[in-house]
Amino acid sequence: MNDPRVATESAVAVAVPEAVSALDEPGRGPVRRGAALGPVALVVAGGLSVQFGAAVAVLLMPKAGALGVVTLRLAAAALILLVVCRPKLRGHSRADWGTVAAFGVAMGGMNMLFYQAVDRIPLGAAVTLEVLGPLVLSVVASRRLVSLVWAALALGGVVLLGGGGFDRLDPAGAAFALGAGAMWAVYILFSARTGRRFPQADGLALAMVVAAVLSLPLGIMESGSKLVVPSTLGLGVAVALLSSVLPYTLELMALRRLPAPTFAVMMSLEPAIAATAGFLLLDQALSSTEALAIALVIGASIGAVRSQGRGSRKR
Repeated sequence: MNDPRVATESAVAVAVPEAVSALDEPGRGPVRRGAALGPVALVVAGGLSVQFGAAVAVLLMPKAGALGVVTLRLAAAALILLVVCRPKLRGHSRADWGTVAAFGVAMGGMNMLFYQAVDRIPLGAAVTLEVLGPLVLSVVASRRLVSLVWAALALGGVVLLGGGGFDRLDPAGAAFALGAGAMWAVYILFSARTGRRFPQADGLALAMVVAAVLSLPLGIMESGSKLVVPSTLGLGVAVALLSSVLPYTLELMALRRLPAPTFAVMMSLEPAIAATAGFLLLDQALSSTEALAIALVIGASIGAVRSQGRGSRKR
């Protein structure tokens, strides 16, 4: 995807896949600082919801397993979105269905790999490694020399996080997180295409169904009858609401009034929110070195987004 705006749009697409096409609507001018306070609060609330939902998922894993939690989250989110969105199944081309299927595969793969990661390493570390996927996508799309600086800064953060060789992190957990980041980048590309082919959140709802269907056999193999225990089902629905339905809704509302570059910068703070959620709910304290590593990755993400935004304006 060679569109020079992909770095800015990619961060938006991470949270609200269907919002990418909305960003191209004419008549969108700069938003006054005072008017943006409300949307900023919505974005912050969405980020908190996602990461605290992930923390609840970690608490659920001893009962349902990592793949079981993924299945519960995706299945519940798919059902909720189907009821709310009521997507139209007719009038779509074969290319449309291929795009939404690829989007669903990327979504399912991203979730399964990420939940395998947080089952092995702290939440803050997992999100920090995962965010490298969108960051690499931003750097590649930018094709500017300054982007290499941000990439080097992020790499330094990753080296610090791994203690020079990931000795302090479970290697499998780190690999799963990096794999989730790669799937996140694929997710971004196909979310943008899906948003242009399907109205409203129809594409998101249909892709969520694809992801749920893919994860269902794996979840059943791992957890079986544990998935239908009422308390487990209830927590699974809570994870779906916190990690999917609620943040997508809040961020979609915010994007109607918030400039995309501002939104993208705020999305770069996800590792810090994840580390906070891990500390408060999971007792996952960070060392000073780990905190510095997360700060470096956040700084690299913000720098990449801001420099890409300036480059797009010049072009």
